[in-house]
Amino acid sequence: MNALVGLLLVDLALLALAIAGAIRRNNALVYGGALALSTLGLALALTHFLGRAAPQTLVLPIGLPWLGAHFRLDALSAFFLALAHLGGAVASLYGLGYGRHEQEPGRVLPFYPAFLAGMSLVPLADDAYTFLVAWEFMSLSSWALVTAHHRSAENRNAGFVYLVMAAFGALMLLLAFGVLAGASGGYAFAAMRAHPPGAGVAALALALVVLGAGSKAGLAPLHVWLPLAHPAAPSHVSALMSGVMTKIAIYAFVRFAFDLLGAPDWRWSLPILLLGAATAALGVLSATMEVDLKRLLAFSTVENIGLIFLSLGLALAFKADDLSRAAALAFTAAMLHALNHMLFKSLLFFGAGAVLTATGARNLDRLGGLFDRMRWTSLAMLIGAAAIAGLPPLNGFVSEWLMLQAVLLGPAFPQWTLKLLALAMGAVVALVAALAAAAFARMFGIAFLGRPRSPEAASATDADPTMRYAMAGLAGACLLAGIFPGVLIDALKPLAEAAVGAAMPLQAKIPWTSIAPIAESRSSYNGLLVLIFFVASGSAAAFVIHRVASAAIRRAPAWDCGFPNADPATQYTAVSFAEPIRRVYGPFAFAARAEVDMPRPGEARPARITVHMSDRIWRGLYAPIGRAVAAVATWLNPLQFLTIRQYLSVVFGALLALLLLLAIRS
Repeated sequence: MNALVGLLLVDLALLALAIAGAIRRNNALVYGGALALSTLGLALALTHFLGRAAPQTLVLPIGLPWLGAHFRLDALSAFFLALAHLGGAVASLYGLGYGRHEQEPGRVLPFYPAFLAGMSLVPLADDAYTFLVAWEFMSLSSWALVTAHHRSAENRNAGFVYLVMAAFGALMLLLAFGVLAGASGGYAFAAMRAHPPGAGVAALALALVVLGAGSKAGLAPLHVWLPLAHPAAPSHVSALMSGVMTKIAIYAFVRFAFDLLGAPDWRWSLPILLLGAATAALGVLSATMEVDLKRLLAFSTVENIGLIFLSLGLALAFKADDLSRAAALAFTAAMLHALNHMLFKSLLFFGAGAVLTATGARNLDRLGGLFDRMRWTSLAMLIGAAAIAGLPPLNGFVSEWLMLQAVLLGPAFPQWTLKLLALAMGAVVALVAALAAAAFARMFGIAFLGRPRSPEAASATDADPTMRYAMAGLAGACLLAGIFPGVLIDALKPLAEAAVGAAMPLQAKIPWTSIAPIAESRSSYNGLLVLIFFVASGSAAAFVIHRVASAAIRRAPAWDCGFPNADPATQYTAVSFAEPIRRVYGPFAFAARAEVDMPRPGEARPARITVHMSDRIWRGLYAPIGRAVAAVATWLNPLQFLTIRQYLSVVFGALLALLLLLAIRS
């Protein structure tokens, strides 16, 4: 049995598990079965990917009668399948413990394995019909999970917005396939590859794919569903949506842009670069302002999706200008960051779920002091926060550093537009990295350090064992991927060769586990040496402080900053921590304004400051569209009360109008 057949059987078994979950509603059965099946799927995908096997194809007599269902397993689909099954395996392990705290398991268990099956079917699809069916199945099963806690009006609204955006994205992809298939109706991907479109048709198809895949990935301004849906879903589902489902959307973009559309034009990269940069900046600024823990992580996903698209835009531009080595570097950086983001974002959502289970709170200002009460979760969240902030020697630093190395090759572009834009992209990546560090220092400091800000935080206990095992595994993966990134870079070689026709230099030949993306004489990085330096310097500092500087340990009250009141309310809050950043970027990004109510001399009332912020994209784009749709629906409402004769008259009039239009055009 080849890997393709095995992966399809895994998906079929996941669908059977979904039916079993609907009947029995057994937590151990569903999550244990999903863990086993995802582990098997991961093994099959890795075997094909690491073995560099030839593409495998299969056509089944289902679906459209004249088309059938085409499936294909190649390097690109195998990589994203491995990513999807790895995310599914750790989420299922986490779900064994987290599911015991679920209030409505009957609304989660049937759809969880179905969601896993939908996400793994998309990369296997090799024709437009099968792809769209799998895409919609993934969307609908995840929508059911988003609305699992449907008694909350906020969650119902999140489900509605998500469903609307999912339908919009599917429509855009349907139109993109229609444009590529053309009048001949070649809906199989092999037919599209054999007959690449012209420049204008390809540009139109790419624009439609950016709208379709970008809406699912969270590309601004199509990201509005993401900060609503992620907090509404159960935490292990949020991890899958953020860590895996957004990567399936990136797969769709890569499949079109680097495979089905033929040779790229350098102008294609311009909107991708600009949208990626804007998405990254908007996402990290929103995360810095947010006080809801899961919404903060959702906005951080927007930021990282922006970075991935920015790097893919660079890869497109380099490929179009025949700068193959630079294209390989940018593309490898994007794929490595997709993997890294799945690791540390799943870890962070798992930690958020543990905090929510222990305290019942997502607001940062209701937390605090959790490091002493949830030691395992706190350490895992610390590693995840450091990784997503791009701090060495963790994995987030490596992929962002590779992106900057690709940006530094921008002067090689023959077009001055790209030369200047590459410099701007470098500034954006640096700014985003700095703001991400501030956002997650704020998150960890407010939530886990200091004194408890609520009775729930004061009485918190650590997570269940399986939840801790899942978090520990991901934390270890973030560390290993940061220390030995050369192994991952070399493993991604067939992926880069298939997409851009070249690969980065072999990193295994470089001694001491260093990596050199271009050449050793130009730039290199060694995560192992960085780790050794941190451990050695930290140990030396601790030894000097505790054994040399003082002969005894002295205990004294913590510095109170001149405020002897030990009330937790005297601590920094999440809002006050972000105040300097809000003052700089808030007026432009969020139309932020502050109202200060200062008492006059002699008045005993307290001073108050009220900050008003709004989402410019929602207010300027989606709110007018919503009002227009509501107005049109109200205007058309009388149509549902027509008589039969009136309905027939309307249909007859529409038919005459269409025939007249056809006659005029012919």
